[in-house]
This record gives sequence, structure tokens and C-alpha cells, in this order.
Amino acid sequence: MLKEHASVFRGAMIIGDVLVIVASFWLAHVATRAHLILYPYPYYLWFKGLFVLVWISSLHYLGAYESFRVRRLGETLSLVLKAGIGGFILMAAFIFILQPVYVSRILTAASFAMAALLLGIEKALLVVGFRYTRRSGYNFRRLLVVGTGNRAKRFIDRVLTHSEWGFRIVGLVDEDTSLTGLTVKGFKVIGTLNDIPTIIHHTVVDDVVFVVPRSWLSRIEPVMRFCETEGLKVSVAVDFFDLSFSRATANDFDGVPLLSFSSTTDKIWHLLIKRIVDIVISGVSLILLAPVMAVVAIVIYFTSEGPPLFVQERCGLNGRRFHFYKFRTMVRNAESKLSELMIHNEMDGPVFKMTKDPRVTRLGIFLRKTSLDELPQLWNVLKGDMSLVGPRPPLPLEVQRYDNWQRRKLSMRPGVTCLWQINGRNNIKNFNDWVKLDLAYIDNWSLGLDWKILFKTLPAVVFGAGAK
Repeated sequence: MLKEHASVFRGAMIIGDVLVIVASFWLAHVATRAHLILYPYPYYLWFKGLFVLVWISSLHYLGAYESFRVRRLGETLSLVLKAGIGGFILMAAFIFILQPVYVSRILTAASFAMAALLLGIEKALLVVGFRYTRRSGYNFRRLLVVGTGNRAKRFIDRVLTHSEWGFRIVGLVDEDTSLTGLTVKGFKVIGTLNDIPTIIHHTVVDDVVFVVPRSWLSRIEPVMRFCETEGLKVSVAVDFFDLSFSRATANDFDGVPLLSFSSTTDKIWHLLIKRIVDIVISGVSLILLAPVMAVVAIVIYFTSEGPPLFVQERCGLNGRRFHFYKFRTMVRNAESKLSELMIHNEMDGPVFKMTKDPRVTRLGIFLRKTSLDELPQLWNVLKGDMSLVGPRPPLPLEVQRYDNWQRRKLSMRPGVTCLWQINGRNNIKNFNDWVKLDLAYIDNWSLGLDWKILFKTLPAVVFGAGAK
């Protein structure tokens, strides 16, 4: 409820900034063309799009769209100036590298100066306007909080922390009549559940939030129906369960409201982008690296007995089984010799790792050191069994030995590389530490984290960090 207003306002600000930036580029083109010979405006449409993208990205990166309503004028203007300087440096570098013939450096500088001026004026007017409306009492929604327990106190703290949401608490309500008149977190308890109709009729209330124990649910239903009849927006805090890392989301299942708890990301669009990136990069890489893979396969075939490809059943998303592909780095029937080597296992947990494994061929040592043996997994990525970045896919027998908390690593699609890959790979001896890295990736997943891991994987592969 609270963040909805902030999201709408943030979107409106971005749209307003886009319009100002577009107008700035047009004005700069008109002004510059009066003194220089420039191409007609339509020639610069693509450049204008890049100009807008750089400005909005810079402002967003500097936090210009966060907590704007409580930011001081000087701080706001400073952000605009920093975004302008940073954006101009990026565009200047772009022009220097690509050297588009009809893009003038003077036009670029004039465009950024004009945009910085107009955006500064726009932000100054917004700050002044917000201060005026706040003083006049129009820039707030009045909030009635039902509940005085610890959860209600935490809720009040969040409202007070995020004053940019624009909510003002008018009072608290509790079932216990003895609390009426007392103060909780600086706000007065102004009545009981039965008093809510009277409070609403005599006090301006825009939203009612119930932050109450589960045992109250049947008791607050009549009050909620009353608020529904009155046309008031009602919200119920549903943080009933003290879960460590799961996030709660509200869903509608064909008219049935559901409260879902998930420990993995629910950003569907971000996951879709992740999948598109997987398809594009794996598809292009398979085409470009086909000659290399062919050479590796041929060399394996002629230097050791057995097929070039090693195919093994692994566990993927939520335990799905799939065929996992690698270039063979061990002698034929290596898996049948595993039991003899278990006494040399250097890994604490349900996985096997051994320095100087006698089953690895001489070519296999090189392939593992350079991670060339991993290239066939690009086919797994293209098929959708795996992703470029994610926890490494385990063997079914290993999964059977997992503790319950360790199985959460299966809650995300496995990957070719992961945090384990860039943090020493096989130098990690404790399986719990390995799993904790995977869970840290799951809990903090973002598209940016994926790119960070991909970029860090390259030097780890080149220098063979931790490879065995």
C-alpha cells in the first residue's frame, strides 16, 4: 500500500524527466544550429535516444528518484549536476571511440548543459511545490493503525523512517480498552475496535491498516466490512510467520487471494531477461567455439580410450533430472573406481574432490585447468537445463545425502559458473561453505550480480584459480 504511491510518483518523475531531456536536446540543436552547420534534427534521433538513456540511467544510479519528497533543494541540484557531468563523460567517450561524423562535440556539450539547467529548474519547482503542499496539509494520506503490539510498533517505525511515502498516522486502535489514552511510539491510542466507526466519522482517515495477531482475524472481519461499506482502503499486515529469509507476496488465484512465501526471487521480468541472455550467449558461443570444441573432441578421441563427451545425470531446478555434458577428462569407467578412492576425499560432505586424482588423464588436467571441459555445458544452457550463472548441478546420490537446509540450493536453476567458481573453486574444502556461497547467491540474486560473476569468472579461468 505505502510503496504503491512512491512507485507511481517515481514513474511520473521519470516520465517528466524524459520529456524535459527530449526538449533540452531539441532546444540545444536549435541554438547550436544558429551558429554552426549541423545536420537536420531527424539525423540525431538515435543519438537523442542514447542521450535520454544516459541521463535517466545516471539520475537513477545516483538515487535521484529515491526519497525525493524529503530531499533538500541543494542536494537535489547537486545530483542533477553530478548526473550531467558523469553522463557527458560517457557520451564524450562514445563520440571519441566511434567518431560519428555528424555528431558535434559542441552540440553534445550544449545538450547536457541545457538538460542540466532545465532539470534543475524542474526539480527546484517540485521541491518548492512539495514544501508548500506539505505545509498546507495536502501532501499526506492519513493513516489509522489498528494494533499496538510489537509488529505494529515495527510497522510504525517503517512509516516514520520512510517519510517520502507521504503518510501521517492519525492514531492507534486496540482491542484492550485499558490502553485507550496511552501513547505508543509517540502516537495516542484513540479507541477500540468498536470505536472505529465513530473515529472514521469524526476524523479524516484515508487508509486503515490492521497490524494484529492471527487470533484477531475473526474479530476484525466486521470492522473490515464496515470500512468496505464506507469506501475506505483497508490493508492487513500478514507477517504472521517469523521466517528467516522467505519473502511474502500477495497473489490472486482465479479470485482466491493467496499469500505466498518464497525464498527465491519473484522478479519474473528479471528472470525472463536472464533466460534471454542465457539463450543468446550460449547460442552465439556454441557457434563461435565450434572449431575449438571440435579440436578438443578429436584430441580426446585420439589420446585416450573412450568417447570425447562425458554424459552424466545431474539434478537441476527443484530436483529435475537432466543429462549433463562435459568433455571427458578421466579414463574410461572412472566412476567404477570411485569407491577405491573415497579414503582420499578432501571434501567434507557428500561430494568427492581429490588432488591429483589418478583417474584424470594428462589432457584432462589441461582441460580442467583451462575449463575447456566445461564448454559442452553451453548446450545444457541453450536447452534450459542450466543457466550461465547459478549453483553447480549436483549428482542425485549427493542430493540424497543433503541436509534439509542444503537442499535449498536446488531452488534456482544450476549454472556453469557461480560464486564458488570465483572464490577459489576447489580450494574450498568444507561442503557447508560451498553451499553457503550458493545460498548467498540465491538470497542476493540480481542481473547485476550475474554479470559481476561472469566478469570475474574469466580471470579465474585464465589463471586457473583453484582448478584441479
